[in-house]
Amino acid sequence: MPVVGVIAVQGDFEKHIEAIGRLKIPDLDAREVRTPEELQRVDRVIIPGGESTTVGLLMERYGLGAALKELAKKGMPIWGTCMGMILMAKQVEDRKQYTLDLLDITIQRNAFGAQVHSFEDEVKLAGMKDPVVGVFIRAPIVTRLGKGVEPIGKYRGKVVAVRQGNLLGTSFHPELTEDTRLHEWFLTF
Repeated sequence: MPVVGVIAVQGDFEKHIEAIGRLKIPDLDAREVRTPEELQRVDRVIIPGGESTTVGLLMERYGLGAALKELAKKGMPIWGTCMGMILMAKQVEDRKQYTLDLLDITIQRNAFGAQVHSFEDEVKLAGMKDPVVGVFIRAPIVTRLGKGVEPIGKYRGKVVAVRQGNLLGTSFHPELTEDTRLHEWFLTF
């Protein structure tokens, strides 16, 4: 079974670890990752929600970003939720900030409004019979899809989930619901 690393610099990393624990898969391990050395001991990575500017600066300063980029090139599956998808993007609209430049997408931050405009609603995802509940907290949307990027989820006509090979991005927080289908699917990458 794979070892899932959850970037634990800042944000809701504990909720992803709890969601993976709810899968009840024997020998599945989920652990916090804060350093390039810890990153070497996992098979796949989740970059959780949080504050992208701060986390990006810390990733850059301590070498975690460079290590993630290198492992992504080698095929490691990486999933970014909300902030994680922002950090994985090639470009962020109207803002200069550190990104990992992994997903060939452009992101618009806070596309649904400020924290007080947070909401939950159903999102239909490609390949899933039933919709998932999307928890949108200062959520981004994808405004440009590059070559090889598949839009796998839309909400009110806006792209909120993408896949590019071994990379997955969702602008919502599935870890804040009881539905573990996305976490289970990520294990198949």
